[in-house]
Amino acid sequence: MIRAVLYRDGHDRLVGFSVKGHSGYAEEGSDIVCSAVSVLTITCVNSLEAVCGVTPLVSGGSDGYLKAMLPAPLDAQADHDAQVLLGALHVGLRDLAESYAPYVTLSIQERRETQ
Repeated sequence: MIRAVLYRDGHDRLVGFSVKGHSGYAEEGSDIVCSAVSVLTITCVNSLEAVCGVTPLVSGGSDGYLKAMLPAPLDAQADHDAQVLLGALHVGLRDLAESYAPYVTLSIQERRETQ
């Protein structure tokens, strides 16, 4: 199962995300659920950089792990644009979690530390 987490700060702003796991929907190389999560998350990271001019703090590793957090501080325009992109990621992951419930979960966690 893929476990996706969106992180919010105390001001209801999205400040990052993490994903971990493999869906198990199909064999490796044919798994549309894993592919969809990969496309959404990698496009979000790349778009934060290319469209918003924001370089997220990214870490990754084994078992499909990817984490990206917004740096702080961001100017008003970059923050607005980052919120739009992270909001689109939220919609995409939510829809996947609803359509492929046994294979993807989505949760939202509050981050208490300053981002």
